[in-house]
This record gives sequence, structure tokens and C-alpha cells, in this order.
Amino acid sequence: MLFLRKPMAFLKKDFLMEVSYRFSFVLQFASIFFSVVMFYFVAKLLGEAPSVQNALRQYGGSYFSFVLIGIAFSNFLSVGLGSFSTSIRGEQMMGTLEAMLVTPTGLSNIILSSSQWNFMFTSLRVGVYLLFGALLFGLDLSSANVLPALVALALTVIAFSSLGIISASFIMIFKRGDPIAWVLSTSSTLLGGVYYPISILPGWLQGISYLFPITYSLDAIRLSLLQGAGFLAVGHDLIALIVFSIVTLPVSLLVFRYAVRRAKKDGSLSYY
Repeated sequence: MLFLRKPMAFLKKDFLMEVSYRFSFVLQFASIFFSVVMFYFVAKLLGEAPSVQNALRQYGGSYFSFVLIGIAFSNFLSVGLGSFSTSIRGEQMMGTLEAMLVTPTGLSNIILSSSQWNFMFTSLRVGVYLLFGALLFGLDLSSANVLPALVALALTVIAFSSLGIISASFIMIFKRGDPIAWVLSTSSTLLGGVYYPISILPGWLQGISYLFPITYSLDAIRLSLLQGAGFLAVGHDLIALIVFSIVTLPVSLLVFRYAVRRAKKDGSLSYY
């Protein structure tokens, strides 16, 4: 199990750093509760309006269930786009990135290990969202088909992470500003069906929404958890996520390797 020693060391370091800020740790879960409460009352405001029912028919008709899954799982978009650049920034500020890159630790190992805690903690946050929704506000997951949802989630993490690595590469070269993360995050939130189904968008915007992996991700997860859809029903979404992953993952690693070489050549690897 020697290959796990380095990832576990990264995980332990990040965990200890996170729990050392105990008040912030607790506040994150409090913010989840208040977010769930807020959207519960928004859903009550919308009520049983026919237009809402029609737009959400394929997901069961409940706006609260629809939006709760959207805001919960969109956390993976945020962490996928931001965790790598944040981790690299932290290592640069502490002066440890350059030291790690001259060790036998592989580049991909450094990239993945430095962000694994963020993804694990985000998974916990998503679980808390669903737990609050189910126990306190009537979220119905009795017919959930968990396996297709987990496969969609795994592919989602790969796709979002690949985009995040490209974003981190941009920061490593240019040091300031990250338009890639901003554009992808805002566009995905606007067009990806986080707060409302894409069916209410104008036709030309619906076409653009299918260029973002979050559209397929949320569709597959909602159908699996709310309607009990199987692999056949969400197959087109999973295939789209597989294509995104196959294309973006190797490209992101190549871009990151180029960014490291460029930063080494410029002598700017150790500062941010």
C-alpha cells in the first residue's frame, strides 16, 4: 500500500488544517441549513403553479427537490474549478510547490493529492444537503436509483476537475486573474439547470447549455434520485460526460505540464 502513503499524507495535512478552524468548520454546515430553508420557502411560494408542474414534470414536479439537488451537486462544479488553483496558490505561498516538484512524486500525484480533501469534504456537504432535505423538508428519495447517480457523479468530478486543472495552469502562468474559472462557473450556473430547468430557456440558449458538462450531470443525477431512472434512461447523459472526460482530462494534464515548464523557465514557480 506504499502508493497510498503520499495521498494519505496530503489528506491528513489538509484535514488537520481544516478542523483547526473549528468555528468556520461549523459555520459551513449552518450555511447549508439556512440555504435549504431558503429554497424550501421559495418552493412554497411557487406552490403548485401549472407552469412549474409542466416544466418539472420529468423530475417529479417538485421544485424543492429539483433545486436542492441542483445547489447540492453544483458544489462539485465550484470545487472542481477552484480547488486546484487554490491548492497551487497555497503551496506557492508556503514555498513548497517547487520543492515537491523536484521530489520523486509524480506531477499527476501532486495535482490530485493536493485537492482530494476538497472533494471529500464537498461529498460530505452534499450528503448534509440531502439529509436536511429528507429529514426536515420532505425530500422524497424513496425511489432513488443510487448506482447510476454515483456513476454520473464520478464522471462529473472527472470533467469538472479537468477544467479546474486548466484553470490552475492559467493562474500558474499569468499569476493574476482566472477568467476560465469565472466564465465556466457563471455560464454553467446560468445555463446548466442549477436553479431552473433548461427547458424554460430560449431555444438558442438551450443549445448552448449542452456544451457544459453540468447540464448532463444534473439531468442524470436528478432522474436517478428523483425518478429512479436506470442506466438506459440516463445513458445519453453518461455518454456525454464520458466524452467530456476523455477529451478534457489528457488535455488538462498536458496544459498543466506546459504551465510548470513555463513557470520554471521564467523562475516564477515559487511565487504567486
